[in-house]
Amino acid sequence: MPVRSEAVGSATEEFLLEVTPRLAMAYAVGIDDLNPRYMDDARGEPVLAPPPFCVSAEWPSVLSLRSAVDLGTSVEEAVRGVHILQDSLFHRPVRSGDRLRTRGVLVAVRATRAGAYTLLRVDTVLDGSEEPVVTSFYGSIFRGVEVLGPDREIDSPPEPPKPDPGAPFDAAVGIATEPRFAHVYSECARIWNPIHTERSVALGAGLPDIIVHGTALWALSSRELVNLCAYGEPERLRRLSGRFAAMVIPGETLELSYSSGPAADGRVSFVLQNESGAAAISDGFAYFDL
Repeated sequence: MPVRSEAVGSATEEFLLEVTPRLAMAYAVGIDDLNPRYMDDARGEPVLAPPPFCVSAEWPSVLSLRSAVDLGTSVEEAVRGVHILQDSLFHRPVRSGDRLRTRGVLVAVRATRAGAYTLLRVDTVLDGSEEPVVTSFYGSIFRGVEVLGPDREIDSPPEPPKPDPGAPFDAAVGIATEPRFAHVYSECARIWNPIHTERSVALGAGLPDIIVHGTALWALSSRELVNLCAYGEPERLRRLSGRFAAMVIPGETLELSYSSGPAADGRVSFVLQNESGAAAISDGFAYFDL
């Protein structure tokens, strides 16, 4: 069945997450980021969660898009959803002791040659105070699925300033992954999709092997950029965006190329390439408080 564009504006239910030191540290270990701000709970202050930890809070809303929000898809069509965009705006750090409340709203549906494109805006706030914590835009393609009705859009990520077209990626760093990486990330981030952990499911979906989650690659990019461009101070990261393209098989060595600036506005552009040189994350950018 086609995705119904009239579903735009539909909201998921709300989800609550108690952030404990255990959860924050597990996510950090899952992306091999041992920054003491994440790992040392004896510092006399709350443990920080890495900025990409937001996806752990957002995942129930993403799943809810395929059930609570009436897209009109069948179960078989729903599993064809492929995450292609993650664009998150960080309003404040996530700390142990926070109680997060998250809800998603379907803000766009449009037809593409590859299938139905959907965009979910996910807002995470502090429960009880409504203080904004993270606003994320989660784009997906439902492969081979048509759209019923005209394209609709009621919201989109803020348009960033265009980078200087002459500004090169003038620095690069290698990122090694282990064969177990997708399994470890699945459990530490509490984000499970069998194409990332069960080889039979991945092969049945037409993939060459299990593949690494897009959000895991996004998180590895964040880890490196925070350390290289923000002196290991995660609270300086204000936005992280990337489009997921080429696949990564666990065990590959990746290369992150970036503009070492940052630019005057705090922007760092980047691309993450897989072992074959294809862009696993394209159109990547981060903004930092300078």
